[in-house]
Amino acid sequence: MTHYMELLAVNQPWNLLIFMAGPIVLAETLAITEFYLLFTRKFAGFVYQLNRYSGMLVGIYFAGIIVYIVANAVIPITQREEWRSFIDVIAVGTYVVAGIPLVFIAMQELGWVNAELSKESKLKIHAICVSLFLIFGHIAMITGMIDPSIFGYQSTNQMDTSREMPMEHMQHNK
Repeated sequence: MTHYMELLAVNQPWNLLIFMAGPIVLAETLAITEFYLLFTRKFAGFVYQLNRYSGMLVGIYFAGIIVYIVANAVIPITQREEWRSFIDVIAVGTYVVAGIPLVFIAMQELGWVNAELSKESKLKIHAICVSLFLIFGHIAMITGMIDPSIFGYQSTNQMDTSREMPMEHMQHNK
């Protein structure tokens, strides 16, 4: 499996919650509130505040994820030359890149960039950034699910029998 999927699979359920569920719930909240605000132009009230705070929180959260992944996965895997084919690089790389637009949203909401823009202009940038997150996030998820051996990766683990193992044996590891 790719390092992306391995990250989500190990330390269950914590890594799945930390690296997938948490950021996705916040990003989806941001996306849904974006649609509401784009259609209603109601820049006051609960939905607007939920949009702003979820944007700040997901951006700060993903900044931490980016630092963690780069320091604890990208750099060591690169130094040890342990990438599991180019598909592994794409999966991990696009996951990291997906967070950058969310970090930009947080920077905007904190007033560090685009402070002079109107709420409507900021909302347009939000929509672009959310779209970029969704594009790169989905590329990461799709490529992360691809078996790297399709592209020539050969596991050095002699116990890796996942390709021959029936699905019912892969359901639970307790």
